[in-house]
Amino acid sequence: MDEGLLIGKVALVTGAGRGVGRDLALMMARNGAKIIVNDLGAEGDGAGQDDTPAQNVVREIAAAGGEAAVNFGSVADFSQAGEMVAQASDRFGGLDIVVNNAGILRDRIFHKMTEQDFDQVVAVHLKGAFNISRQAADIFRAQNSGAFVHMTSTSALIGNIGQANYMAAKLGIVGLSKSIAMDMARYNVRSNCISPFAWSRMTESIPATTPEELARIEKLRQMTPDKIAVVATALSADQASDVSGQIFAVRNNEIFLMGQSRPLRGLQRSNGWTPETVLSEAFPAMQPDFYALDRTTDVFSWDPV
Repeated sequence: MDEGLLIGKVALVTGAGRGVGRDLALMMARNGAKIIVNDLGAEGDGAGQDDTPAQNVVREIAAAGGEAAVNFGSVADFSQAGEMVAQASDRFGGLDIVVNNAGILRDRIFHKMTEQDFDQVVAVHLKGAFNISRQAADIFRAQNSGAFVHMTSTSALIGNIGQANYMAAKLGIVGLSKSIAMDMARYNVRSNCISPFAWSRMTESIPATTPEELARIEKLRQMTPDKIAVVATALSADQASDVSGQIFAVRNNEIFLMGQSRPLRGLQRSNGWTPETVLSEAFPAMQPDFYALDRTTDVFSWDPV
């Protein structure tokens, strides 16, 4: 554990058994943090449980000279989230960093999506991020410091097909992160989002049959999870104490600061509006600035750099 940006810190990383979460845990450990490696070990759709992935990551960290402990709790359960935070304090003496990375996918076109598909994805991504963050908030407030890093998605920030549950949850995380950043700034607690482009178990589920789709998958394979871990580690370091309430997209060797909603155009009518004048004046005036029904690939249309 040789690089040192996080020496003396304790980090809780959810969904850390595989993919992006695994690389996050390993890099933070290399930088000196002690890690609670949380992973339920479920399949990509949330089914089942397997202790092996999280145990393997703990072993990797220990073999490299670091310190880590395994946790198999569900982020969707508020009490189990509390147990993760308590484990960090009991095992390593505190908690300084929370990375909300755990997630599942249940993609369906909207008119075929079930209530269960929606509820379970929101429960893991959005409710899970709330559960862990809220349980950690008291510790961060008491010690007057702390860093939250949450995973959002360009599917939510821009758009995608067949992901109403995922998009709703991931855009909700953006609001959650901004609220935490505002509410806890007085306690020197910061909160940021990362929108990762990376090849992982979740992106393996993307369908690819046409030559164009297969070419896109090949580009995705170039974007390894360690590129995400670099930015998450930087956001967790004390040197980033002035970075909060932001959204960063990470795409191979590219880092983007993503926009947040602000007014584009405004119109005023001294005698007020009617439905008819909205239709005849407001909508036509604003239409040149309407957003298209873009997907992520429409906006990030160039090859990863």
